[in-house]
Order: sequence, then structure tokens, then C-alpha cells
Amino acid sequence: MFTGIIEELGTVEALDLLDGDAARLTIRGPKVTEDAGHGDSISVNGCCLTVVEYGDGLFTADVMSETLKRTSLGGVGKGSKVNLERAVTAHARLGGHIVQGHVDGVGTIASRTPSEHWEEVRIATAPEILKYVAEKGSIAVDGVSLTVTDVDDVTGTFGISLIPTTLELTVLGGNKIGDTVNLEVDVIAKYVERLLAGGGKTDTVVAGGTK
Repeated sequence: MFTGIIEELGTVEALDLLDGDAARLTIRGPKVTEDAGHGDSISVNGCCLTVVEYGDGLFTADVMSETLKRTSLGGVGKGSKVNLERAVTAHARLGGHIVQGHVDGVGTIASRTPSEHWEEVRIATAPEILKYVAEKGSIAVDGVSLTVTDVDDVTGTFGISLIPTTLELTVLGGNKIGDTVNLEVDVIAKYVERLLAGGGKTDTVVAGGTK
């Protein structure tokens, strides 16, 4: 589990394709590797990846073909910058929101509007993703925990505001209009939908029987 508070900007050192369209991704990230171990989880642009090798400020993770197809990781290459966050520990502060590192889909940067103290960004995404996005709710964009400013079902977009720190310390500062970003909606929304649809229906035990 992650919080969406990015620890450092990493640099892709290599993306080596393997049999079956899978890949082995090697990233330089001195901070997130300072206490890394084999099997640890590290969020890379919002995707939870497992460390298989590490050392000298580098870590390597295997990436399945499904991940390459369904997230923006399929488009990274040597020199690409990526957001990195280690899995949260039990004693850490939950500074953002609960982020699983399970990307639900991708979005496209539709517009960017700079202002004096922040930058307003609109992201377009598919209806099956947008239905989980709520004004003032939380969403992870390339692994960054952000608050949704508004949702426009007509244009298929939602808005976020980026403060200078986010612009400086994450890949979102360099994204251009048309760039693809990974999206993970608030997991609570998906559970609520399933419960309301009756998918998680169970009998409630009461005195004298069930209902």
C-alpha cells in the first residue's frame, strides 16, 4: 500500500523486453533503494512493482505484458523520469490517501492553465474510469495523491490543481498536453459500487434467523 506522496524522481536506466512481451525495468532511485530488499514493493508512476534486484542506487523489477499494455510504463525508455514511492509502513503518516498501486486505466492531459500560485490541469479519461471520480474526492495520477477540483461528464474530463512543490518534484510538472498518465481511483468507490449492485450480498444474522 502507498499514500501517493512521491519520495523522489527516478530515472529509467533500461527497459529490456523479455519473452512474451514482458519486460525488465531498471531504475535509478537512490532514496527508495537505501533500505530496499528483494521482494519489496515500489510504486513507479503509480504502478506497484516488485524489486527483484537492487544495488548501487538502482533497482530492477519485472513488468508483465498486461501492465505494459494498460499503463504508461509501456512508453518509458532510457532517461525517462518516473515518480517513485516505497510502500508505506505501519508507523508512517498517511499524508495522501490509500493508494494500492493497481492502476485502473489511463488518462490524457487535455489542458494546462498556469496561475500565480498553482496550475490547473484537466485530464480526459474513459467513462468507465470517470464514473468513480468525484469532486473533492481523491485520485492518484501517476502515483501522486491529488484532490479532484471538478468533474465534467460532458467533456469526459476532471480537473486537478498542482502546487509548485508537485510541479517541481514529480513528473506531472513536465507532462505536456496529449501525454498519457496512469490513474487509480479511490478504492472505496469501487467497493461501494459492488455492494450497491448486490455483488457482495450476505445474510445478516439476527435474533431468531437471518434477513
